[in-house]
Amino acid sequence: MAAERITSRANPLMTHIRRLAASRSYRRETGEFLGDGVKLLAEAARWGAALTAVVYTPGVRLPDLPAGLRLVEVPEDLMASVSPMEAPQGALFLAAMPSRQPPPALTGSRYLALEGVQDPGNVGAILRTADAFAAGGLLLLPGCADLYNPKTVRASMGALFRLPAWECTLPQLSALAGAADLPLIGTALRRDTLDVGKTALDRGVFLIGSEGRGLSPEALERCAATVRIPMEDRCESLNAAAAAAVVLWEGYRPL
Repeated sequence: MAAERITSRANPLMTHIRRLAASRSYRRETGEFLGDGVKLLAEAARWGAALTAVVYTPGVRLPDLPAGLRLVEVPEDLMASVSPMEAPQGALFLAAMPSRQPPPALTGSRYLALEGVQDPGNVGAILRTADAFAAGGLLLLPGCADLYNPKTVRASMGALFRLPAWECTLPQLSALAGAADLPLIGTALRRDTLDVGKTALDRGVFLIGSEGRGLSPEALERCAATVRIPMEDRCESLNAAAAAAVVLWEGYRPL
């Protein structure tokens, strides 16, 4: 595949990349997102992401890529000016966003849902954990970081290309879980809260709230049960990514 060469920061593609990196609304308007790094590019290609262009610096060895893909070589200073990362990895790629609309039905047995988790690194790490522990997918309620923020994409380490992820409202989540006969199980403290290690977690939609505020009262009202993660009294809480890992592992590990 022959590559074109761009050297100007004013080139329309370079402007497009900067806007994709900076703006959630622009990503949604264009239906594209940005990823960085050769390893992540290889994962995107391996798992069938709808790649639209690859931008790289001289000497970078690219993975096997689909025929007909737009390839663009740029000098290192131009890569540094458009990359969303402080330490560019020598390659960027653009890809079309898949649908974020919730599925018609939940056909698996275990799902993870997030409410108000605003840190893109946390959302990406949770995607990676959900993929590792065989969740059926990730559902994001309003107030969460963008699935396609470059930091989310990078932190997912390729899980974004393997694990279904959707956006939905709390009523939609409740309806999907109910139709699939899956209990909504929240991580929170209520009078009926159960120890996570003493609770059957092989089925359900597990709802994780933000580290600071936890789950909203509206979300808690819809939970059939809540679980707590035992920890030292001097520790107030785990962050959302760590809590998600514990809950998913408890439902995944052999009994």
